[in-house]
Amino acid sequence: MPSADARSPADTPEKLHMIIRDAINGTDLDAFCDAHEDDASVVLPPDGATAHGHDEIRAAIVPLLALGPEMETEVVKKLETDGLALTHGLWRLAVTEHGSRSEHRGVGTMVSRQQPDGTWRIVLDDPLSGV
Repeated sequence: MPSADARSPADTPEKLHMIIRDAINGTDLDAFCDAHEDDASVVLPPDGATAHGHDEIRAAIVPLLALGPEMETEVVKKLETDGLALTHGLWRLAVTEHGSRSEHRGVGTMVSRQQPDGTWRIVLDDPLSGV
């Protein structure tokens, strides 16, 4: 069962990276989607296809969650103004596919927006932006 913290809204843009990490590690589809605004867009590895909105994001992330993912991430830069934030993070993702464990690394970029209640949600997420 996911921790309560994995489902809690982000109180900073940087925390979104941790919520995504925890959702992937815990295979928590709801927490992953809850971190995004309803009409968010996400670029999906490995081919760079883009999913728009919760329904497409949900359908697109399910195959990754089935691979027993283990993710690490570190925010390395943030630019913030007027309720918008641009964050860059280094990430590592290990998955098991066809009985073999593989590891992937990259640099990702998130754009997030502060919500009326003060929390943050992802608007745009491109984990392949630095690849």
